[in-house]
Amino acid sequence: MVTGQPALAQRTTEPPAPPCPNRVLPPPPVDTSEEPPPGRPSPAPLPVADEPAGGDRMAECGLVLPEGAPPPPRPLTAAAWLVQDLDTGAVLAARDPHGRHRPASLIKTLLALVVIDELEPDQIVVPTPEDAHQECTCVGIVSGSEYTVDELLHALLMRSGNDVAHALATALGGVPTAVRKMNALAASLGATDTRAATPSGLDGPGMTTSAYDMSLLFRHAMKQPDYAAAVRTPVMRFPGGTGQPDYPVYNDNRLLQDYAGFLGGKTGFTDDARHTYAGAAERDGMRIGVVLLRAEQRPVRVSEQAARLLDYGFALAASGTEPVGEVVIGPRSDSVDATTTGGSDDAEATGSTPADPFGATGWIITVVVTVLVALGLIVAHRRGFLQRPE
Repeated sequence: MVTGQPALAQRTTEPPAPPCPNRVLPPPPVDTSEEPPPGRPSPAPLPVADEPAGGDRMAECGLVLPEGAPPPPRPLTAAAWLVQDLDTGAVLAARDPHGRHRPASLIKTLLALVVIDELEPDQIVVPTPEDAHQECTCVGIVSGSEYTVDELLHALLMRSGNDVAHALATALGGVPTAVRKMNALAASLGATDTRAATPSGLDGPGMTTSAYDMSLLFRHAMKQPDYAAAVRTPVMRFPGGTGQPDYPVYNDNRLLQDYAGFLGGKTGFTDDARHTYAGAAERDGMRIGVVLLRAEQRPVRVSEQAARLLDYGFALAASGTEPVGEVVIGPRSDSVDATTTGGSDDAEATGSTPADPFGATGWIITVVVTVLVALGLIVAHRRGFLQRPE
């Protein structure tokens, strides 16, 4: 009995396993790609919101299904996934929606959104030698040659070129500047699980996202005509560089050929992130979007798993099941007055509030002047009262 007591005490004091192992951080990396440069600390984890974006059930880390819904299709190898109505943002089903994982090349959607916001489609970009010699997947840009932003944007999203991502980041002011802009845009759209470390999706210190965030960014991106047109383009002719013939660049998303009504999407892979996927399809006037994170190609391809999730989403939508959450584009409702969004159900962010014609500074000055005048009158009155002859 005496020898058994320490073991018993150890069992009773051992902390329980966390219910959501990836609530704060992605799984540990398998290589050194996320080690910061010498002398720099690793980025601190992003804070976890007390109330999850998208509704209470978005905090769950297992399957999040409507009451009475059939089980999701098998096999699904993704550690986290989400199915949404792309038009309303209704979350039809999910698994660990706010669990943090790595985006791989899905982060190029965020880069594309910054490019669409800041660069003109016909603007000329001349890649540097550093741009042209990135760790591939690469499209094959040639340093010193001329490309339009539109050509690079298509190649970025169709072929997931890391060389193209670097060239666009350079055009935005350099990689550090581009990454800052990407993270600022993610925050303004409400993607608070997301932090880009590289413009291409190659793993880097602090890189993180979630199925909810990637669904939010993808939903916003599919509202942008330039993005939607690029991801549904099956093949393009890409400039071959100065004095060289152009050549075909094919879209690497298999569902463009294999799934009826497919609208386009984005694929990704790194050793740490594993396979990632975003895609959407339309059927009978309804658009369904899916995101899968940390998936594997066996026993069936990730694109086939995404196709089955799309079928599942269309079936849930047709059956009228209640949504389990909502993908809301824009700042959290608890931090923005509803009047600043113009009453939109989508609450899509513009990053600004209605202008006050007088200005906040003007109101502050008015209040200060009013107080000073009042104090002056009181002092003058008291002086006058004290100086009156008895």
